[in-house]
Amino acid sequence: MPPELTPVMDNGRWRLRAGGAWTSDNARELQRLVEAATRAVAGPQPVTIDVAEVRQLDTFGAWLLERLQRGAGAEGRDARLAGVPDHYRGLLDELRQANRRPPSARRAANPIVAALAWTGQRAIEIGRDLVSLIAMLGALGEALGRALLHPRTFRLTSAVHHFDRVAWQAVPIVVLITLLIGGIIAQQGIFHFRKFGADDYVVDLVGILVLREIGVLLVAIMVAGRSGSSYTAELGSMKMREEIDALRTMGLDPIEVLILPRVLALVFALPVLTFIGSMAALYGGGMVAWLYGGMSPEIFIDRLKEAISIDHFKVGMIKAPFMALMIGAVACVEGLKVKGSAESLGLQTTTSVVKSIFLVIVLDGVFAIFFASVGI
Repeated sequence: MPPELTPVMDNGRWRLRAGGAWTSDNARELQRLVEAATRAVAGPQPVTIDVAEVRQLDTFGAWLLERLQRGAGAEGRDARLAGVPDHYRGLLDELRQANRRPPSARRAANPIVAALAWTGQRAIEIGRDLVSLIAMLGALGEALGRALLHPRTFRLTSAVHHFDRVAWQAVPIVVLITLLIGGIIAQQGIFHFRKFGADDYVVDLVGILVLREIGVLLVAIMVAGRSGSSYTAELGSMKMREEIDALRTMGLDPIEVLILPRVLALVFALPVLTFIGSMAALYGGGMVAWLYGGMSPEIFIDRLKEAISIDHFKVGMIKAPFMALMIGAVACVEGLKVKGSAESLGLQTTTSVVKSIFLVIVLDGVFAIFFASVGI
C-alpha cells in the first residue's frame, strides 16, 4: 500500500492526513511527501498530524512523523499527533524521547595535559615496539638454534631464493645509486678542496667516507626500502589470508618456516651488496676525479692505497650484518601486525620502512662511537 500525506486546512489549523505504509521500503516516496507537506503547511498556523489511516509503521516512518512534529514545534507552532493506533503508540512514545538532550559542550583540553598524554602514549608505543623487536630477535635465535641442531629442518631452498631476490636482483640499482653518490662526493670534494690547492685530498674523502660510512649506510637504506618493505607486504598478505594461522594449525612454526630464511638471506646479502656498492662508489669517485678534476686513474689508485687501510674496510663490513638483522626483524614484526584490511597493510609497510631506516642510522651512530673508542 503506497504512503500518503495530504495537507488540509481545518478551522484555521493544518491537518496532515497520513495513510498507507510508512516503512523503510517506501523511503524515497516518504521523503518526497514529507518535504512537500513541510512546504505546504509553512506559516504560523498550528499543525495536527493525523495517523489514523496509517496501516504499516516501522522505526523509519515513525521517525519521519516525529521529525515533522518537532520541525513545526521548533517554529513556535502548536504541533501534535492525532489518531495514533494503540499498537503504534509505544514506538512513537519511545522515539519522542530520542535526542532530546542538547549535546554537552566539550571542555577544551589543557594543552599541558594534552602534551603530557601524547608523550606518554608515544612512550608506551615505543616500549611496545622495543618489546616486539626483542621478542622477534629471541624467536629468531631460538629458531636458528633448532636449525643448527637439526640442519634438515632448515629450508635452504627458501633461503637461497630470498638471497637471490634481495642480493643479486638488487645489484643493478645498488651499483647505479652508489656510483652516482661516489661521483657526487668526489665532485663536491674537488670543487671545495681546489680553493686551498688540496685536490689530492678528495681521494681520502671518497675512500674513507665510502668504506666506513656512506657505502654501508646507503646500501642499508636502499635494502630497507626495497627488501624490508617487500618482507612486510608478503607477511602481511599471508596474515590477511590466514595462511600464518594455517601453518600454526598444521603444527609448523611461522618463524622457522617464513621468517628465518628471509632474515638469514638478508644478513648474508647486505655485506655482499655493501662490498659491491662501495666498489661502485669508489669507481664513480675515480671517474669524476679523472674527468672533472684532471686526476689520472693511476694517481687516484696510488693515493687511495695510501689513504685507506684494511681497518676502514672492516668497519663497513662489520656493520652490514647487524644492520641487515635489524631491517629483517623490524620488517617481519610489522608484517605480523597487519590486520584484515588493505589500509592496515599499507600502514604497516610504511611504518616498517621508516622504523628500519631510523634504526639503521641509530645503529650506525652506535658503531661510530664504538669504533672511535677502540681506535679503529
